Parts: sequence; C-alpha cells; structure tokens
Amino acid sequence: MHTDPIADLLTRLRNADHAGLAETHAPYSKIKEAMLQIMTKQGLITNFQVEKNKDGFKEITVTLKKRPTPLHIRRISKPGQRIYVKADKIKAVLSGLGITILSTPKGIMSGKEARKNKLGGELLCEIA
Repeated sequence: MHTDPIADLLTRLRNADHAGLAETHAPYSKIKEAMLQIMTKQGLITNFQVEKNKDGFKEITVTLKKRPTPLHIRRISKPGQRIYVKADKIKAVLSGLGITILSTPKGIMSGKEARKNKLGGELLCEIA
C-alpha cells in the first residue's frame, strides 16, 4: 500500500525518464488517469493505456516521449501538507514552458485551464 499514490506515479515517470526507458507501469486510479490525460494533451508523454494485469487489477502503461532534457516533475501538495491556490494565484512553470496540475471542484485540470475557468483548488504538481 502506498500512502501517496500520486507521488508514486510521478516518481515512476521521473525514474523511467532518467533511465531512458520507453515506457513504465503504475497501478490504476481515476486521478492518475486524469493527470495522464492532461500530460498527453500537453505533449509531455506520448500516450497511456489502461489494462488488466495477470492478477485482475487495472494497471496503467505510460509511453514516454524522447526528450533531450530530463523531465522536471515536482509534487507540490502532499498528504501531510495540502497546498491550495486561488485562480489568480496560479503561477506559470518555467516561464510558461511547463504545466501545473490542479484538483478543482470541476475535476482535475491544468493550471491554464483553471485560470481560464476562474477556478482554484489543490495544487498537485508541476511538470516541465
């Protein structure tokens, strides 16, 4: 059992990128799927698939994009210290080169989307 499944996913992505792997696997959850959809839409990963493993549990297979620079992933809000921001306080990551992912009342969305919809929420992570 993991106490922070989002940090586990981000660490798996970071480690696979630094090791030069083409893909990585992680246990399934709806929030992870929503985060990966945003990453795919923003072009940070190639794609992902949800499959059942041999034990009958769902698993996510993430195909990483080849990058000249290492993937910058940082978990912001943690189980021990939640970080909430208002819509007007959402900052750009690396001068607009990266994205922030938030959990808002309307679901998981990127920082740009949240600012456009004037929604604040829990700041989950930043990726560039």
